[in-house]
Amino acid sequence: MSVSSKHLQQTEQSGLCDIGFIGLGVMGKNLTLNLADNGYKVACFDLDQAKIDAILAQDELERTTDEARVVACRSYTELLSNLKAPHTIILSVPAGEPVDHVCHHLIDAGIEADDIVVDTGNSLWTDSVEREAKYKGKFVFFSTAVSGGEVGARFGPSLMPSGDPYAWTRIESIWQAVAAKVDPETGKPIESFEPGKPVTRGEPCTTYIGPVGAGHYVKMVHNGIEYADMQLICEAYHIMRNGLNMSPKEIAATYREWNQGLLNSYLIEISAEVLDQEDPETGAALVDVIMDKAGQKGTGLWTAVSALQVGSPAQTITQAVFARSLSSFKSERVAASQKLSGPDASMTTQSSKEEVIKQLHDALYCSKICAYAQGFQLMSIAAKEHGWQLDFAEIAKIWRAGCIIRAVFLQSITQAYESNEHLENLLLDPFFIKQINDYQSNWRRAIASATIAGIPCPAMSSALSYYDSYRCDVLPANLLQGQRDFFGAHTFSRTDKPEGKKYHIEWNHPDRPMVAVKK
Repeated sequence: MSVSSKHLQQTEQSGLCDIGFIGLGVMGKNLTLNLADNGYKVACFDLDQAKIDAILAQDELERTTDEARVVACRSYTELLSNLKAPHTIILSVPAGEPVDHVCHHLIDAGIEADDIVVDTGNSLWTDSVEREAKYKGKFVFFSTAVSGGEVGARFGPSLMPSGDPYAWTRIESIWQAVAAKVDPETGKPIESFEPGKPVTRGEPCTTYIGPVGAGHYVKMVHNGIEYADMQLICEAYHIMRNGLNMSPKEIAATYREWNQGLLNSYLIEISAEVLDQEDPETGAALVDVIMDKAGQKGTGLWTAVSALQVGSPAQTITQAVFARSLSSFKSERVAASQKLSGPDASMTTQSSKEEVIKQLHDALYCSKICAYAQGFQLMSIAAKEHGWQLDFAEIAKIWRAGCIIRAVFLQSITQAYESNEHLENLLLDPFFIKQINDYQSNWRRAIASATIAGIPCPAMSSALSYYDSYRCDVLPANLLQGQRDFFGAHTFSRTDKPEGKKYHIEWNHPDRPMVAVKK
């Protein structure tokens, strides 16, 4: 192309939009406005005209000039005609069939082979792998997992992109602009919640994760850790409420105190807010009128299933999923509470209130370490199975702000993997070895006291069992292997022989001797 032709093309495209955006629900609307705040002109489309009208009104309210930052389109064809070439189109639609529905319509509208379509929904990672192959040659399918909820989407989410490396070079600067930012020294978020004034300093919470599917897998594990973290906080609340007879406001105050130290995190912060909230109708604590039946959208379940599939011990994450499932049996639990007996739930007879609260703090901290250790271990095992080169220091970095599990604690995880990129488990890092050694006595006391009082703490208990199992040089799996060989001739390895060799014996019966047989 001649210099004059390039200039003509640039002139023709000067009035066009930089990015196309399809899907203007809560996340899509806020991501679009985030892009606009960062200087991108966005052409948007949604099947629901009311959502288009809403974002246009919001843009008009927030912009500081007469020029619209968001342009409404009435069809996929109009969307493409309003974009600079090659096109970059972002999708924020429900996972599953809706993603393919949009992709097929874009093909019909004339999308080209070098155009990029970025799926930002909560897609199952294997679906992304299939879509990259399915649409190859028609356009470049790329995926980016997004965490942070609507506020994160609006003012800075954590972004986990994966797919074609060339596509990443095209959208890297966009994602770095809209992502959450952190102070690289402290790991603490740099935040601004004022429209039109995005944060432009600090490290962006986004990095290229790897081949297609890797980003959504990492986000899936993020959500599994999120399940565990939330459940652990809820168990501490339950113990304080039932074992110490503390009011929601007292527990909120405790959480705010904890949030000033080792447990500083978004989830502790919002838990205090929830516990402090009064019900507008009754004036009672809102938490007391919220039905104790937990919902879930599937990502925690996907994490648990994946852990089972690859043989990764993520029992705290799995227990958090089971806890939500058990909560749904409300009527059965109410009936059982009238028939099944338990001990006195009071814990103040065992220790002082202050002692129990300190024990719970340490139990929550140690359990949290184990939940994260399980999540990173799962990602490590999955990476080996799928041939991914995951950078765990970078993953920990991009979770320090913008996402639901953001916490000061992640700075320590970042440093652990920066010090040893081949670290097999967070529990083996010197910093975390010391942390567990310093706090595990109270961890054990808190769980023991809750168990004696009959207050369930499945996630905390599973975290402690994980820790004790991981540090145990001999587990009872030797007996288990003996059982398997007895009834099914499944063989076993010997401690006094090379592990690769398998053995089976003819088990001793009264009428025949025991004979060792090497397989």
